[in-house]
Amino acid sequence: MSDDPETARQIEELSADDRPLLVLDVDDVVLEFIRPFPHFLKSRGYGLTLASFRLTGNIAETASGRLIEQPEVTALLGDFFDTQADWQSITDGAAETLARLGNRAEIIMLTAMPHRHRAVRRAHLDALGLSYPLLTTEMAKGPAVARLRGKSGRPVVFVDDQPHNLASVRESVADASLFHLMADNSLRAFLPPVPDDVIVVQDWHEAGPRIAGALGL
Repeated sequence: MSDDPETARQIEELSADDRPLLVLDVDDVVLEFIRPFPHFLKSRGYGLTLASFRLTGNIAETASGRLIEQPEVTALLGDFFDTQADWQSITDGAAETLARLGNRAEIIMLTAMPHRHRAVRRAHLDALGLSYPLLTTEMAKGPAVARLRGKSGRPVVFVDDQPHNLASVRESVADASLFHLMADNSLRAFLPPVPDDVIVVQDWHEAGPRIAGALGL
């Protein structure tokens, strides 16, 4: 798996840090996504039916009932991210948990989204008091986490709601502690079981002490 060159450039801008490393996904981990997104869709004349763990094939034009195709889904997601400050709030317990960990660990947010949305998301996170560094990637997350860790063998924890991202980090950072956290646990029914080496947590209140333990704090 190759690096995203823009993600690598963003990582170069970070100051060196040798504390234990906590890397977090953003949507449905730090910020609510799947709860506000249907309200956004309704405001644009679309409806979401969650029949599977994907957006394409599950969004219909309300007036006609027509299921929209991938390019239209991508465009709607772009609109949503442009206006995310109107829709996305902090996942319950995330801010308090990160504040407790933040003085002893390096916390980085790694979001899979087009780089052009980075500035809008940065401003929104700052407004919510989440001033941790934000990286965007348009490629696999594993190489980015490996680059973030650097040459030291410092402990790494990676938290994501998407199994393919957890698998990518496992491939690139063999000894990372992987946590599967979903803002809406009802969606777990659509997913295959996560691998045995992934720690499944129901919310941030459960995740906090377990992440601290995995980071050796």
